[in-house]
Amino acid sequence: MRFVDAVQAFYVERYGGADRTPVDPAEFAPPRGLFLLGSLPGTVPVCCGGWRRHDATTIDAADRDVLRPGDAEIKRMWVDPAHRRRGLAGALLDALERAASSAGCPRTVLETGTEQPEALAFYRARGYVAIPRFGVYRDEPDSLCFARVLARR
Repeated sequence: MRFVDAVQAFYVERYGGADRTPVDPAEFAPPRGLFLLGSLPGTVPVCCGGWRRHDATTIDAADRDVLRPGDAEIKRMWVDPAHRRRGLAGALLDALERAASSAGCPRTVLETGTEQPEALAFYRARGYVAIPRFGVYRDEPDSLCFARVLARR
């Protein structure tokens, strides 16, 4: 997919390598997850993002004090640079959070990094709070993780 490739190229530019987090597209199939593409009227898709639900079998032993069964992990949020600053990221995150809440997920979690100040500002402004690092980057000092409790639907 063009956007996933673009996200990975961005990570190479900012961090010197692609995201190593294992991601299986099947994890994003409803009802355990969702992957969305967004477009503007008369355009091809210009943004993407998804969430995948964690349960006892998907949470690594090292992450059991951080992740909880039912957490929806936000992955691959991306807006094409030519279409940024139009509210697309907010609309996409709203849709992902609504879907996760409707699927019974009590909170969203995500991992980003120090080399993405735009993402850090965006998520903090949306009410995300820092949590301990999890996943393949749990020991990386430039990794930052966040969570947000979702409104019950």
